Amino acid sequence: MSGPGALRWLAKPSPGFEPSPASAKVMTSHARVAAWGRASARPGPAKAGPDIDVILSPAEGEGSAPSGAAQDRDGSFAVSAARDTVVTLIDSPVANTANIARALRAVGASLTITADPAEIAAASKLVLPGVGSFGAAMRWLSSTTVDGAIRGAVARGASLLGICVGHQLLFESSSEMGVTQGLGLLRGGVRRFESSLPVPQIGWNRVRSNGSPLFRDIASGTPFYFVNSYAAFSAEDAIGEASYGEPFIAAAQNDRVFGVQFHPEKSSRAGLQVLRNFVAWT
Repeated sequence: MSGPGALRWLAKPSPGFEPSPASAKVMTSHARVAAWGRASARPGPAKAGPDIDVILSPAEGEGSAPSGAAQDRDGSFAVSAARDTVVTLIDSPVANTANIARALRAVGASLTITADPAEIAAASKLVLPGVGSFGAAMRWLSSTTVDGAIRGAVARGASLLGICVGHQLLFESSSEMGVTQGLGLLRGGVRRFESSLPVPQIGWNRVRSNGSPLFRDIASGTPFYFVNSYAAFSAEDAIGEASYGEPFIAAAQNDRVFGVQFHPEKSSRAGLQVLRNFVAWT
């Protein structure tokens, strides 16, 4: 099976959360999109690419299908769409937009992929992806006036999900390469890990969640896939926590604004369920 809705379920990582060859492939793909060398957003929809890679977490067995999925002849799984909900995916050049788009479509979203501030300001459900540098991502938002469009949409009642660096951008500031102001939609700041563990954190980590609708049907302690050197560590809006030498905020919510530090598009069934919950949430 191929196309935007096809999901390739890869072999689970070895014990101890060590990266598997499949994990390494995803990390290489992540690194390729992390550098931002463009001054403006890409117009139009994201280009088609290979089928999305979804890594099986240590808690899941090989060959098992997610809820609502149908197995294809080659062993891949297509997650059925529960309903058609319009989601506006912000087409940031500092993001892995294509993979997130495929995952959102797989869970039932009808996507508008755009960097047009007018479209973003008028949206009712937004996703802000991001990888790489907080400063570069925030400069792009500011230079294109997308930052004001996001704030305006939220002020008018839109719901918003930030992913990875997109999650960090929702906070008030980051200390990465000096202090940079964020969108200020979540309370708290972002800083580098200060533990003795290797940075960046790359791999699976268990998230302790508190019952937020974003984690509906997901058990507290479920592992998700992280690639990050920076995180929020003290936030009034925390709804999920993990630990990497020190506790950090894995997910946060302020009213209709959600953020996740992990990559749901790389986090197997649990990650797809997070996206499904956001798409369905009203």
